[in-house]
Formats: sequence, structure tokens, C-alpha cells
Amino acid sequence: MKEELGDVHAALRLIPEYSALGRDQYTISRLGGLTNRVYKIEPQGALTAVIVRIPGQGTEEYIDRKVEAHNAVMAAKAGVSAEVLYSDAQAGLMISRCIPDIETMTPNGFRERTGAPGRAGKALRTLHSSGVQFEFRFELFSMIDEYLNVLSGKTLDMPEGYNDVVRQAQPVKIALQKKPVPLAPCHCDPLCENFLDDGKVMWIVDWEYSGMNDPFWDLGDLSVEGEFTDQQDMEMMQAYCNGDASDTEMARMIIYKAMCDLLWTLWGLIQHADGNPAEDFWAYSIGRFERCKKLMNSDAFKQAVVLIAE
Repeated sequence: MKEELGDVHAALRLIPEYSALGRDQYTISRLGGLTNRVYKIEPQGALTAVIVRIPGQGTEEYIDRKVEAHNAVMAAKAGVSAEVLYSDAQAGLMISRCIPDIETMTPNGFRERTGAPGRAGKALRTLHSSGVQFEFRFELFSMIDEYLNVLSGKTLDMPEGYNDVVRQAQPVKIALQKKPVPLAPCHCDPLCENFLDDGKVMWIVDWEYSGMNDPFWDLGDLSVEGEFTDQQDMEMMQAYCNGDASDTEMARMIIYKAMCDLLWTLWGLIQHADGNPAEDFWAYSIGRFERCKKLMNSDAFKQAVVLIAE
């Protein structure tokens, strides 16, 4: 723990306005994080709180920190994320302004905080329509191949039937390519915990996996992560579309609900193979894979693919 705090103290000295603070002039709180160490620094006096993010071991295998730093700055410019005060792409260190008076979201938070799915939909619409350009092209099937390649160098058994499901998803790939939508700057990893709500505005943080993408990926992925009901999906989509969503828009969102689980199953397996202690990533991966298979075998999913392919 002492070594961890030493890293935080050293990071804080990189920000001129905070560098003169003595260690007794601010408090450090460890925040959540599945792959990184994240700390909230609260100084005494007039200075605002900041967030220090120190990268987790092994994350350089699948995260481009230079891309992340650029996209985080662009997301702040778009008005949906915190100001980046310092970033070191080589070290993976990032320091951001702390957004005040917010609640870190969870599935329960999205259920209990009135209007939360709508505020998230509006935040995603603001990002996607902002016109800022993100580096990196988030391409689902290429990333599946990339993660499989990473796993090929590790000692690990794949969930039974995973490759069969990947093959089953090929018609989905063809259908999506048949009716492409303009790429937009996307978060691409919309965990509930990456959404911060002040009751009026929903903010978005953590841009490790961000890139130019089909914007409906963010909507489908958030629905899965938030365990949204049909009513919550409708609220999110109405806010995003600024009115009722079309059948095609709803179909695209439903398709990505399954596809995000297909991808993040592999991500979880990489965490398991790397010995990440943040949670039981084997159970995480199996749970996502089973949910993916169930949705892909549902009538709603099959109808969505047919609609997109027409």
C-alpha cells in the first residue's frame, strides 16, 4: 500500500498547481477499477479534486495509451467527459479533473435514479454528434481476432462452443456491412461505472477502448451492462433519437447487445489468464458467453438480423 501511495504522490507532483502540496494537505481515496488503480485526490483549500489513474499490469498488450489520451481530450472537448490535466502515453498515467457532486452509476442506479437511462442516451447522442474525431477504428470482428491471438499465447481453455458462436455471428457481420451507418466517436466500453450522474447531466469517463465506431454499439452495450428492461431501452433510445426510434435503429441496438457479450467474453478471459484479482473473470466470461448465446437464439435477435439484412 505504501508503494501504491508513493506512485500517487509522484503523479501529483506532475501537475504544477498541485506540486507544492505537502502530503498532509490532501487526502487519497482508492476508487473502483477492474484493470487499473484509480485514486481520488482531495486537496485542502481552493484547489479542486483530481483523479489519478495508474495502469494495471499487462494492459499494454491490448490498450493503446496514446489513442486513449487523444480520445479522452476530444471527449472533454465534446462536453461529455472530465478535463484531462496530464497524460503520459508511454507510462499509461492519466490525471483528470474530478467532476463534482456526481453518483457513479450501477445497474441499480440506472433503475432507481429517475431519468437516468434518458440522460445516458442524451450524453451518447452529444458525443456521437459532436464532430470530434477519435483515433482508432473500433472494428468488432477484427478485435475478436486480435483477442483470440492474445489468448493463443496463454495457457487457457476456451468456453465450450465459443468458436462455433463466432462462426454463427458471420451473417450478423454481413448484415451490418450491408447497411452501414456513419462512424462516430464512441466510448465502446460503456460500463455503468463509466457513467457519472449529477441528476441533470450524465458524464462519461474512461476512454481506454474508445474509437470511431457504429454508434449503436454504445447503446446496445450500455443496455447489457445496465441490465436494462424493455422500458429502460425505450427511454434511452427515445432520448438518443430525440423521439421514437425506428425499427431499424432498435434492431441495430439489439444486435449489438449480443455482439458486445461475444467480444467482452474474450476480454474477460484475458484478465483471467493474466491473473487479474479484481474479480472472478472466469465466471464473468462464462456468464457473458451464456447470455450472448441466449440472445442470439432468441426470436428478437433473429428478427433484428433479418430486418437489417433486408
